[in-house]
Amino acid sequence: MKKIEAIIRKSKFDEVKEALHQIEVNFFSYWDVTGVGNEKQGHVYRGISYSTTDIQRRFISVVVSDEFMEPAVHAILEAAYSGNVGDGKIFVSDVVEAYRIRTKESGQAGIN
Repeated sequence: MKKIEAIIRKSKFDEVKEALHQIEVNFFSYWDVTGVGNEKQGHVYRGISYSTTDIQRRFISVVVSDEFMEPAVHAILEAAYSGNVGDGKIFVSDVVEAYRIRTKESGQAGIN
């Protein structure tokens, strides 16, 4: 099993969610996060200067079976892509075990 964590633009969240649903990854967790990026200069919008060092993003976390890892990563990469700085990051790590609390199933049955 693999855990995929992605930090993406909030504006791309609906596209990423739909891309994951299309490959039958229907359960994942997400939350809003703030990070610090590489951009050091401020921007001016309607005459108001604001800092861009604190970046609002959405964090997605999903655990999938090994065979779903590549399709899920590819779906996120394609849907979250804008070609601009700040598109985000994807991290993949191994999951040693998973348990479903209600049924006490473990392993692959614990995440299905």
